[in-house]
Amino acid sequence: MSDSPHPRPIRSFVLRTGRITPAQARALADAGTRFCVPYASAAFDWDMTFGRSGPRVLEIGFGMGETTARIAADNPGTDYLAVEVHTPGVGALLRRMEELGVGNIRIVQHDAVEVLRDMLEPDALDGVHVFFPDPWPKKRHHKRRLLQPGFVHQIAVRLKPGGYLHVATDWEEYARSVLETLLAEPLLANTATGFAERPESRPLTKFEARGQRLGHGVFDLVFRRREAPR
Repeated sequence: MSDSPHPRPIRSFVLRTGRITPAQARALADAGTRFCVPYASAAFDWDMTFGRSGPRVLEIGFGMGETTARIAADNPGTDYLAVEVHTPGVGALLRRMEELGVGNIRIVQHDAVEVLRDMLEPDALDGVHVFFPDPWPKKRHHKRRLLQPGFVHQIAVRLKPGGYLHVATDWEEYARSVLETLLAEPLLANTATGFAERPESRPLTKFEARGQRLGHGVFDLVFRRREAPR
């Protein structure tokens, strides 16, 4: 039996060796020290890190960061903690932040499950975005899917009452599975009957454009943390 207080979980991602472009490498070197924060098994200090107290949103798995950068640029009064494991994506987001003049994002290059567990306290978040997570389509890989009941509950606990969870996926079977999981979480309430219309706050992504070309739908789910009983 392991003596570790946190047994190693099943990973919802595979670390692939991606090629880092010269522009991404420059962004990592130039902007990484300003906008990347290390994973730590201690609560993240939002006020100290951002130098203010504003709405707080967690972005899980931002890919190449285009959507994250655009959302942050459109909402300069909101602070974003963006989590991604792949280095090329981190470099791409840093580059896009420089291009847009975005300063309200901090990046943690680490497993989102551990970041949520160790760095974020209950009632810390105004919102959580999980856009186009890996659907792990093969049935034998479903155990790797990120949005399992336990993880959803941990998200819900860290949302403030009234805070939101916004999930988007272009994989219909996964969307229906996530919808079932979110409906089963007692701390969350659906804002729609079934799937939601795409909120204007979520930009059209390359995944969505690709899905439209292939005739696939994109499914948005927007749930809110229930208000605490009076």
